Amino acid sequence: MRILMFGRGVIAAMYGWALEQAGHDVEFFVRPGRAAAYGEAIDLDLLDARRRVWGRRVVRRWPVRYREELAPDHDFDLIVLSVQHFRLAEAAAFLAPRVGKATVLVFGNVWSDPLAAVAALPADQVAWGFPQAGGGFGEDGVLRGGILPSVVFGSFGPPNDRERAVRQVFRAAGFPPREQSDFRGWLWLHFAWNAGLHAQGLRLGSLAKLPGATRDLREALWASRELLALVEARGVDLRRHRGKVLPLRAPTWLTAPLLAWVLERFAPARVNFEAHSDPEAEEPRVICRDVLAEARRLGVPVPRLAAAEPSFARG
Repeated sequence: MRILMFGRGVIAAMYGWALEQAGHDVEFFVRPGRAAAYGEAIDLDLLDARRRVWGRRVVRRWPVRYREELAPDHDFDLIVLSVQHFRLAEAAAFLAPRVGKATVLVFGNVWSDPLAAVAALPADQVAWGFPQAGGGFGEDGVLRGGILPSVVFGSFGPPNDRERAVRQVFRAAGFPPREQSDFRGWLWLHFAWNAGLHAQGLRLGSLAKLPGATRDLREALWASRELLALVEARGVDLRRHRGKVLPLRAPTWLTAPLLAWVLERFAPARVNFEAHSDPEAEEPRVICRDVLAEARRLGVPVPRLAAAEPSFARG
């Protein structure tokens, strides 16, 4: 399959590598002038947990191919669209006249209504998923992170042939699909989880300081718990997401030490957090700002997130 990764972000690079290893023809679409700046390869230092619970370390220089133009008559079968949530509508509008016959996999965080965010794209050519991986590019240019052995998928209607084909691509690459029947609700819950973690990480300087920090993780769990009311106010039935909600409703004296232990001992998760070490990163701030703005719009009190506002307010 011919696969185009939209951009050269962390998720695009990690899954682009995994999909190429599975035999697919992978290229990256980047802005004009970026190909020369990026160079001919990506330096990887990854923990790949698809076949080993604690991860197999992959350290290599991976040669990649870029393109800076995309004509409507291209021959790509799949375009993986993984961008920051506040750039999703812009990216979808850019792709709309260039999508051709490809399926577009929307692959990342969404806080607005998902269908509205990609309304510019042909609805019958869109598939929905969420990566189970993370990391970051260091100052040395090396991509460090961890890849977990699954990918989350959902649909806004009965799955069609395109969606089934995308699931099979990831399944064959070692990522068994995890289906979510209420994908909109799952995305918003995950976003709220992220806001609670990022709010505390930003107060400390970065997310990299949370692994092993039981007291700070307890505060992050409390912040995320308060956001459940906001997700519910947006129309999500939390009873459909008991597995994701349970860690937030359970006593923090139990969950915080457990989470601290997992982040400290489970290497693929730990490196994901440790790679988020840039104290000036913009995305965590925008996540927190957007969630707080929605809480204020709906009149839902979120005191812990509000208290952390000085850490993520616009400068």
